[in-house]
Amino acid sequence: MIIDSLENAAKYEALHPSFKKAFDYLRTTKFEIVDEGLLYETEGVKAFGYYGKGKTTAESLETFECHDKNIDIQFCITEKETFGWKPRKNCVTPNGDYNDEKDVRFFKDAPDMFFTLHRNQFVILFPEDVHAPMITDGILNKVVIKVEV
Repeated sequence: MIIDSLENAAKYEALHPSFKKAFDYLRTTKFEIVDEGLLYETEGVKAFGYYGKGKTTAESLETFECHDKNIDIQFCITEKETFGWKPRKNCVTPNGDYNDEKDVRFFKDAPDMFFTLHRNQFVILFPEDVHAPMITDGILNKVVIKVEV
């Protein structure tokens, strides 16, 4: 997992061939309020917008998730968003089967820690990062970029 501000994103572009495309999209798009759903797609990169009421911690932990085929870059447009996190290797209680079509696997485990993103910050979540996003007491406005592994 990597947490940083968009102004420092260039430091991470060498980590994956599609990261530059993803960060260029975030740097060049004027985000005020995003539309929900698919916003952008190019080879190996898809960006989705989320706008609406956030979740409580308990609601978010129902979708404590990770991905096998994609790396998430989650970008905070609003004032803040909290996440739960735990290393995948320490998760022992699956919550259903892996969904290949949606590339998502859920766990019933509790996070080891919580962290908060603020406006113009991002988190890069690799397949080994189990995460519970969208925790906020206000309106959530964010972009999630799926980068093929």
